Amino acid sequence: MPGLDDLIPSAAQIRKEAALKEAEKADEYVRLAAAAEAEKRALIERLSKPSGKTEEEKIKLASTIIQRAVRNGLTEVLVYRFPNSLCTDKGRAINQMEKGWENTLTGIPKEIFQLWTDYLKPRGYRIAYQIIDFPGGVPGDIGVTISWDD
Repeated sequence: MPGLDDLIPSAAQIRKEAALKEAEKADEYVRLAAAAEAEKRALIERLSKPSGKTEEEKIKLASTIIQRAVRNGLTEVLVYRFPNSLCTDKGRAINQMEKGWENTLTGIPKEIFQLWTDYLKPRGYRIAYQIIDFPGGVPGDIGVTISWDD
């Protein structure tokens, strides 16, 4: 028969094993958090640059989104959502509705505004950029909405 020490480990041994398990969990959490942060940085970097789409591709994409919304009986559609870090002022001018807010846009959000200016605005469409969430009470993501109602 096995000895008592083999059947019932000491409390010190159990604490040591529990601490090792907790350390493994903490290491995994740190690794996953670092990977998520790296993915987020890469995404923001990609979104801060031009999309690489041709004007024709952008127009077709806009048409598809608008037509789908119309088929669903909508008069506006959220076409894009992006982190406030894609604005040179973190979205402050948009949140304050300051004149010239569009000059703070970079990357794809800037492309969307230019597409609207060149092709949609002359056809009566409206655009709105607005802060759509406030995590911790501070401006967060920005939504871009295209509308066509009266």
